[in-house]
Order: sequence, then structure tokens, then C-alpha cells
Amino acid sequence: MIKALIFDVDGTIADTERAHMAAFNMAFESEGLPWQWSESVYRDLLAISGGKERILHFWNQVNADVKSMDGTALQDTVERLHLLKTAAYEQAVRDGAVEMRPGVLALMQEAREAGLALAIATTTSPVNITALMRQYLGHDWDAHFAVIEDASTAPHKKPHPQVYLQTLSRLGLSPDECVAIEDSENGLRAAMAAGLATVITPNSFTNHHDFTGALRVVPDLGDVQLSRLMSWLN
Repeated sequence: MIKALIFDVDGTIADTERAHMAAFNMAFESEGLPWQWSESVYRDLLAISGGKERILHFWNQVNADVKSMDGTALQDTVERLHLLKTAAYEQAVRDGAVEMRPGVLALMQEAREAGLALAIATTTSPVNITALMRQYLGHDWDAHFAVIEDASTAPHKKPHPQVYLQTLSRLGLSPDECVAIEDSENGLRAAMAAGLATVITPNSFTNHHDFTGALRVVPDLGDVQLSRLMSWLN
């Protein structure tokens, strides 16, 4: 019997990646950096979990001057860029540039009415989650979820299973009592490492990933109800 559904956020609950990419580019422009991440570049960068980690990874690839900067100066630059990016992303969400993916809200509602717990297991920042969920679930959005684990509580980014292990611990449930819903290879690997059956709903930024081992790979949750999840598990 399923007792909880555990959701990733970016790319899973909502189509966020294009808005994130645009926000990164706005931050780079604000700081006078000659960087513009194209969709193909950003698709590759999604293999790196975490916005700050993504910036640093790209910087190490293209900025020859990075070797002449001390660690503090570099970290300060990354922090500043990420703050600018976060502000731009929040504004994009408020402007309606990010939409929930098909079937997500319906499945959440069905699960709650059936007495299942809902949880969030993501390694994105709390401010990004709040901006998105408040837009679609209201100011009391966090009351919908029994557990919320994010970058502030699980610093080891996916594919490390920390965020899922902590979510399971706080739910007080075993992996076979839960289903994870993800959109990326790193998310799948993290969930599987925690022992979770995982439904994958890829998007245009992750549809080239390797989803070997997933319970099911479906375009979205539009046709996914609890009864289908049960049948897949059986």
C-alpha cells in the first residue's frame, strides 16, 4: 500500500528550467559577464545539481582568470551571481512565466483525499520552492506537505540520496511505502539509491537522460492516478 508520494520540484512539479536558464543569463548580463547559456548548453549543465555548483562548473570551464582568484573572491562572485539569478527567477514566477506540469495538482489532490502524505524532496533552494508553490497553492502551500526537504536541509545534491533518506526518515515510512516522482537522471539515481520506486516525467531539458530502472517513464502525470500507480507497483 502506498502511503506517501514524494515529489521533486524543478522540472517535475513545474516547467521551471527555461525560466531558470533565462534568470542565469540575466544575472550574467547584470554582472557584465559575456556568458549566455543556450538551451543546449543548459541541458548539459543540468548534469550538475545546484545553481551555485552549476555556475562554478561553467566558470572553471571557460574563465581562464579563475586560477588567479583566491577562493574567497571566487565564492563571493558565485554567491552574488546566484542571488541575482534567484531574484530574476522569483520575478519570472510572479509574472506567470512558469506553469505547473499536467496532472500534478490533480494527483496531489487525489492523494490527499485518499489519506496519503505528500512530501517534497529537492535540492533547490527554499526561496525558489516558496516562490513557485505560493503562486499555485497559496500562502499556506507548505500545509499541503508532511515533509519538505531542500538545499537548506540536504546539502549533498542529487544523485546523492541524502534528500530522500531524510524525507523517508521524517515521514517514518519505508521505501516500499512511497513512490518518488522525478524528471531527471540525477533525481532517479538519488531516489533509487534510497530504495524508492520512481516515476519519471521527463521534459525537454531531460528527455535525453538515461532512465534505466525507473518504475515508469511517462510524458507527464496527466493520465496518472493512484490506481495506475498501484497497478505499476504490482
